[in-house]
Amino acid sequence: MNQQALPLKKQEDPSATIYVPIELFKQFVETVQFPNTLSFGAKTVPCKVAPHPEKKDEYLLSSDLWEQLLIPHEGLINLLQKDQALYIGPLVGIFTAGFTQFNLRPIGERSLFFAKLLSVQQKVGAFYFVFGAHQIDWDEGTINGYFYTEDGWKQTKVPLPNVVYDRLPNRKVESLEFSKQVKNRLQTEYDIPWFNPGFFNKWDIHQILIDDETARKHLPKSFFQPSFSDIQELLEGHQQVYIKPANGSLGLGIQQLIQKQDEPLVYCRFRKNEENRLRRYSSLKRLLRHQFPYGLEGMIAQQGIDLLKWNNNPIDFRIHTNKAEDGKWCVSAIAAKISGTGSITTHVKSGGEVKTVKELLHDIGANPAIIKKLHSTALLLSKKIDKKMPGFIGEIGFDIGVDQNEHVWMFEANSKPGRTIFAHPKLKADDLQSRRLPLEYAVFLFKQSVEKQPELVNANEHFLR
Repeated sequence: MNQQALPLKKQEDPSATIYVPIELFKQFVETVQFPNTLSFGAKTVPCKVAPHPEKKDEYLLSSDLWEQLLIPHEGLINLLQKDQALYIGPLVGIFTAGFTQFNLRPIGERSLFFAKLLSVQQKVGAFYFVFGAHQIDWDEGTINGYFYTEDGWKQTKVPLPNVVYDRLPNRKVESLEFSKQVKNRLQTEYDIPWFNPGFFNKWDIHQILIDDETARKHLPKSFFQPSFSDIQELLEGHQQVYIKPANGSLGLGIQQLIQKQDEPLVYCRFRKNEENRLRRYSSLKRLLRHQFPYGLEGMIAQQGIDLLKWNNNPIDFRIHTNKAEDGKWCVSAIAAKISGTGSITTHVKSGGEVKTVKELLHDIGANPAIIKKLHSTALLLSKKIDKKMPGFIGEIGFDIGVDQNEHVWMFEANSKPGRTIFAHPKLKADDLQSRRLPLEYAVFLFKQSVEKQPELVNANEHFLR
């Protein structure tokens, strides 16, 4: 039984009771099945149920249960029933690292990013907080998590959550032993759904998609740890090649090689010390020796694409896909990125510019039907990646290009996409959607996990467990 999200409020009485809307109470009477336990996160207590004393569409929780369950504040929540158990929440924790000692900015420069993520909880119906490994008390089964309130950041003790959203900042932190231990314990000992569990490796994603006939046509020709002849082949066939780290992100470490037909000189574009650079070499061998002195281990060479252009600057598209409240993929946000003059990428930090897709296609006189192609390609790729990757995946950020023949190409897929691109004033709706949907997906996982709960023969046994 799923109820629509309704407000949860505190009732000052020690009666161990949850008061529910009159229509819901009638259902209990008709089925002669009165719940006798109440769960919030990983905590469960015995309870009684009664009709709301003022017949309002809201839940009232007696103060003793409120304190036992460690409810952090009043707010909009979902209520689920399975047999004689009620579940309120969900309580969703965002797992990250990089905490500071400062209450105004507890997660350093990323505090604003997390504040914006948490701000959607009252639009969805959930309790939403941020936590790190050191804030867990395993003996108590609690977390001293950070909530974002009208008065700013507030640290509050809550039970272990119903769902975890992984937003670790980088691969280095993800590979640390303490990060692995937290993930393993919460998943195996507490059976807590954990989504977006790891960073994508570019070559792993390429191998997943290259095996699929429908996805393959969207992949530029690529080589992992390329040889000299691999790069030469790409240059001869496409006149430009991108070389990038398989485990890179944010456009770091990418270099572009350019060689026009029947011309001996080879050019290399790259970024160094916050500047876009261009170097000329008399041969490909000299370029590779100088630009990659330690070789090409862990690197990918990818054919360059003759992309759509705006004022002669290449364009690509950032597309976010998310699983929604029904667990199905949808496009949540899309923006066009124009590379800066002389820049190898379209990143804003490299001089790039952001526009809405409709605005840009209109400006360059391109076919507006390209938008539909971008959406369908992103959804196709999301489903293919999701099918082959382990764990729960709730969102993907794609960098996608369109060539002069309107063919769509995928350059990157990121499991923990940033959202700074959606700070553009005309992309506020996209920004909100891309922040709201991860929490909606967490509600979906919460509902799934409740449905999988075994029937409770003895409520007291569950309470004592």
